[in-house]
Amino acid sequence: MTETQLLSALKQSFGFDAFKGQQLPVIEHTLAGGDSFVLMPTGGGKSLCYQLPALLMEGTAVIFSPLIALMKNQVDAIRGYCTEDGIAHFLNSTLSRPQLEQVKEDLITGRTKLLYVAPEALHRQEYVELLRQVQISFYAVDEAHCISEWGHDFRPEYRRIRSLIEDIASRPIMALTATATPKVQQDIMRNLKLRNAATFQSSFNRPNLFYRILPKTEDTDSDIVRYILTNRGKSGIIYCMRRTEVERLAEILQANGIKALPYHAGMEAKDRMSNQDDFLEERAEVIVATIAFGMGIDKPDVRYVIHYDMPKSLEGYYQETGRAGRDGGEGVCIAYYDPTALGKLERFTKGKSVADQEIAKVLLRETADYAETKLCRRAFLLHYFGERYEQTNCGSCDNCLVPKSKVEAKELLLKVLEVVSTLKEKFNEDYVVTILRGETNSDVESFHHEELECFGIGEGVEESTWTTCIRQALIAGYLTKDVEHYGLLKLTPAGKKFMKKPTSFVIEVEDESEEAQPSSSAQGGGEATDPILYGLMKDLRKKMGQQNDVPPYVIFQDASLEAMATLYPITLEELQNIPGVGAGKAARYGQKFLELIRRHVQDNDIQRPADIRVRTTPNKSKLKVSIIQQIDRKVALDDIAIALGLDFEDLIREVEAIVYSGTRININYFIEDVVDEDRVADIYEYFKESVTDDINEALSELGSDYSEEEVRLIRIKFLSELAN
Repeated sequence: MTETQLLSALKQSFGFDAFKGQQLPVIEHTLAGGDSFVLMPTGGGKSLCYQLPALLMEGTAVIFSPLIALMKNQVDAIRGYCTEDGIAHFLNSTLSRPQLEQVKEDLITGRTKLLYVAPEALHRQEYVELLRQVQISFYAVDEAHCISEWGHDFRPEYRRIRSLIEDIASRPIMALTATATPKVQQDIMRNLKLRNAATFQSSFNRPNLFYRILPKTEDTDSDIVRYILTNRGKSGIIYCMRRTEVERLAEILQANGIKALPYHAGMEAKDRMSNQDDFLEERAEVIVATIAFGMGIDKPDVRYVIHYDMPKSLEGYYQETGRAGRDGGEGVCIAYYDPTALGKLERFTKGKSVADQEIAKVLLRETADYAETKLCRRAFLLHYFGERYEQTNCGSCDNCLVPKSKVEAKELLLKVLEVVSTLKEKFNEDYVVTILRGETNSDVESFHHEELECFGIGEGVEESTWTTCIRQALIAGYLTKDVEHYGLLKLTPAGKKFMKKPTSFVIEVEDESEEAQPSSSAQGGGEATDPILYGLMKDLRKKMGQQNDVPPYVIFQDASLEAMATLYPITLEELQNIPGVGAGKAARYGQKFLELIRRHVQDNDIQRPADIRVRTTPNKSKLKVSIIQQIDRKVALDDIAIALGLDFEDLIREVEAIVYSGTRININYFIEDVVDEDRVADIYEYFKESVTDDINEALSELGSDYSEEEVRLIRIKFLSELAN
């Protein structure tokens, strides 16, 4: 068919006037009978690459798809464009016997042009026999990254697709995915035996998306509620790692008047489908989901995607953030990062094979690197997928909106390259940094690498500086990671050339001055902190701390000041809606802050946002009351945790939240039993002198003799006695 004829078919079948990106060459290649590998980002129009040829070719196209929800969504979409329902069907376990008979009839008579099927369904021989009776035009493997163990959503059944095809009838194959690193691409091609396939790859860059990473804290729930309330009327997706988090967060959003629904694999199928439809048809504005939701969901106007937890891989992150702004409009991607949570995910791999554990470890490390990097997040992501981003500042990620200092790092890079070369390119980034800094451990000693001339040539340089140097060297093309061999660092030709003839190499480091705050657009949309008011309140907090002989953070935490400088509370009731401010803290310290805010609002003619009240769910309130009551009865904290079904760490987190909000509690009875009196005094004195309540800084200052658990317990005691 000519291009004109294809454009006419596109208009007639789908109502579009033009093809997008590489759709046209993919379709022409498929109509000519060739195998193809299609790599297009979410929103790039992958589905049309197989839908239009299927409608134009003789026979039925078989589309392998990973999720029942995705199949239904795609079938409904195709039927919406056509006059007959029989044009598209899915074949899976949800079909009743009459529905299955209708599918069979439409297939045998040739009415069906697209048949969606999960690889698992073809375990049933009757389905294989049915497809043998059908004239098949071609096969499409949607979400093809599911084939690869290095992909973010590996499905073992996907690795059987090639043998299933050979068992039914060999026809051309089209593999499609939105996310695939070079390693995953190789896996897909090899497994499907696409030896001479044409590859069609679009850019991974989604210029309309804004990327932001925030620390996961006890106030994260409140942050999310406030963000959604300041973005009313916009559709959003929140991804959680666990089903229990999905249910809990959906309840909190509902309690705050937000039309939110949960979605996870543990729900009844009819409830999942109902919630999905409510979201797609805009009866709900937010869906809170596990990764079970989203693949292929065709909702173009999702305005924000929030990750309550960082995903297990950057591919998963990219795929899920890609559901924002598919129409080219606003798309804000916010993720909350807790490094300890990623560490727990690594522990979950212990029962797997050594190879699987190493793969999981590398994928988690890449995710952590992305979350912690000070580089442009867009450049980092594109580099991960094998694409170079030429601009020095994307202007639409939190890192690019924070001022950076540029530092000449030619000598640093030379040392990195020297160590990689001396180690014969057989070690990963962590090990290279260990050698640079001259640190010994069991691995270093077993290889006798402490005897190398390059051992310790970077001693005295911060670990974070070496990490930044290596990451920027990777993006600049002087180094590469051998992902197939667990992230080993390799020299590129450019790196070898640099060693022989060094040139300028500049790295960016974050400007650590207090003024280096992100601009308001870096807040990710709806809300922005008033920098002038924030500064005035920090001065007031410092002054009040001196008057009360306590560190400033005891008065109010930074997060509470930021919320005040965003929401402008002017009454005690409004102040108590600020995260980390309870009735006790508001009564003790709030009045002067309220006077300052009222004066600032009046002097600057500021329009305050509507009252934003972050409500907890009844269960959450009951939990706090129960904890306080049991502490009043002097029940041991570990016994309270057991009684409430909490991990001890989770209980400590709840107690911290209670104390930070201004409620005084007394856990001296427990501390006296578990912590030596002298150690209590040392830790207590540290917090009294410190300008920060940060646990990591406390542990660093106090030394390795002190455990995190005992430091957190004494911090609770300190805050309760001096702040509340």
